[in-house]
Amino acid sequence: MADDSKFLKDNLQGFVPTPTAADIITDVTRGSSILRLSKVQPMASETLKVPVMVSGPGAYWVGETERIQTSVAKWIFPELTAKKIGVIIPVSKEKLNDTTIDVFATVRPYIAEAFYKAIDAACLFGTNSPFAKSIYGVANAASRAVKEGTNAKLDLDISDVMALVENEGLDVNGFVAGYQLKNSLRKLRDSNGNQLFVTGVDSTTLYSQPIEFCRTSSWDNTKAEAIAGNWSYSLVGIRDQIQYEVLREATLQTVTMADDKPLSLAENDMVAIKATMRLGFLPVKENAFAVLAPKATA
Repeated sequence: MADDSKFLKDNLQGFVPTPTAADIITDVTRGSSILRLSKVQPMASETLKVPVMVSGPGAYWVGETERIQTSVAKWIFPELTAKKIGVIIPVSKEKLNDTTIDVFATVRPYIAEAFYKAIDAACLFGTNSPFAKSIYGVANAASRAVKEGTNAKLDLDISDVMALVENEGLDVNGFVAGYQLKNSLRKLRDSNGNQLFVTGVDSTTLYSQPIEFCRTSSWDNTKAEAIAGNWSYSLVGIRDQIQYEVLREATLQTVTMADDKPLSLAENDMVAIKATMRLGFLPVKENAFAVLAPKATA
C-alpha cells in the first residue's frame, strides 16, 4: 500500500503526504499578505544564505586612450533561519480510521488559515514572533511614518509615505493594509475623477501598485493603517515538509467547550492533529519600508 494510503490510526506521526503538504503551502501563500508580496524561496535546510546586491557597479565616461575605471558591486549575504510554527486541530475520533491523505484533505483549510494568520502577524508587526525583525518594526525604528490626516486627503498622506521610501532611492512596488482602510480607499479619486484604488479580477492596485489586505486578526490597526515598501527586500524562506502528530490525551486550554471548560480530548472522546512547518523571514533592507500611522487621538 502506498504511504499516502496508510490509515491514521497506524501512523500517529510523520510527514503530511507530499501532494497535500504542497497544497497546504499553496493555500498559506494565497492567504498570506506577506507571502504574496515578499520574495519567497524554498529552504532545503534549516538555514539559507541569500545573496542580495545592495549597490551595483558604476559606469564611467572615458576619453581616447584613457583607462576605464572600475567599481565593485556590494553584496550582502543575509541568513534566513527557519523557525517552527504549529497548529492543533481537534477532530472526531472516527478520523483515525481514515487515510492520512483523506484526513488532511479535510483539515487542510484550517491548518492553512492558522498558519497564514500567524505568519502575517509575526512578519508584519512582530506579534508572537520568533524573528528578530518585523516590517513595522524596522520602519518605526527609523521614524519612517506619516500620520493619517497630515494632509487634507488620504491619497496625499499615502503619497508622502511612498516618498519616505523613494527618498532612499527605492521604488514602492506594493502596499499592505488593514481591512478598515478599504472604505476610505474606495472613495479616492484623482483630479479627473478616476479611481486611485482599483479592484480588478486578479489584483487590486493603489497608485498602480498591488495592495494586499491583511486579515483583521493579523493586522494591528493601533500601529498602522497601511505599509508601503519595496518588497523585493522582504525575504521569506519555506521548508516544504509539514510534520504531524496525533494527540489523544491532551487538554487544549485555548479551546473552550459548551460547559466553558477547556477541551479534554480523552473526556470529549476526540483526537487532535498537531501540524508544524518551518519558515524563515528577514527584511534585508530596512529603509525599504514606511508606514501610514493611525490618526492622533485626543
